[in-house]
Amino acid sequence: MSDVRKNRLVWYHLLAIVTIVVWGASFPCTKLLLSAGVTPTEIFVYRTAVAYLGLLAVSRFKVEVWDWHDELVAVLCGLTGCAMYFILQNVALDLTLMTDVVIVVAINPLLITILAAFFLKEEHFSWKILLGSALAFAGVAIVTFQNGFVWGNGLLGNILALVAAAAWAVYSILLKRIQGRRGTLAITRKVMLYGMLFGLPVMFFEPHTPLATLLRPDVFFNLLFLALVCSMAAFFIWNLIIKKIGAISASNYLYLEPVIALVIGVMVVGEPLRLVALAGCALVLLGVVMVEKK
Repeated sequence: MSDVRKNRLVWYHLLAIVTIVVWGASFPCTKLLLSAGVTPTEIFVYRTAVAYLGLLAVSRFKVEVWDWHDELVAVLCGLTGCAMYFILQNVALDLTLMTDVVIVVAINPLLITILAAFFLKEEHFSWKILLGSALAFAGVAIVTFQNGFVWGNGLLGNILALVAAAAWAVYSILLKRIQGRRGTLAITRKVMLYGMLFGLPVMFFEPHTPLATLLRPDVFFNLLFLALVCSMAAFFIWNLIIKKIGAISASNYLYLEPVIALVIGVMVVGEPLRLVALAGCALVLLGVVMVEKK
């Protein structure tokens, strides 16, 4: 690999870190919106709708029609990586602690690794990836079953977070099917559109938040941050990162989310600093070092 190509890849790795920090900041924003009475699906639909319109404006309102195969893949990406991932994650945040949700969601690199080994020829298993992912999975298990197998909101929230992680893993693999043929901006736009369309019917089964609540400064600006920064900008950049450095390498940075969420949860949200969360984060970080070490 030439030095120029290596330098370019370094920038994509740095972008991955910045994106993870932004997504880490999205969790307390979502918590605030939930505490204000905005429903999990409303948060997803509103942020996605604004982000989609923003991307459409950037594209000068150009709408592309793809062949049925690529269009179907985009629909499935919208269902898994957009609608299912964010709605289930929002519901989980409403049921349990923010730090627990993020640590559980961080298991998706392991799921991506397994799926990529079966479906992507350029991705393959190695003992470092397997061992690192296993350590991270152990950290997630500690958090998920910290209270044993007693059924309650905490366990349900963790299970939903795990399903959300699986949905994101499927999305990451599906995305590779069309990235070689379609532009990153066009893919991001279509995924958001289909995700929003899947979310709309769900939203109508939930109580509606009064307009006065949505226009409150704390609610309005948090929704705007989620839409323009966390969805529009970060989602587009993440798709580009996967295209440039690969699904597994990109997903390994998601392990940093628990650490960011732990710090934000303690300092901003006021969540307790728990030994189980520290232990889970330590195992997750150890897994990242194992996977990334050359």
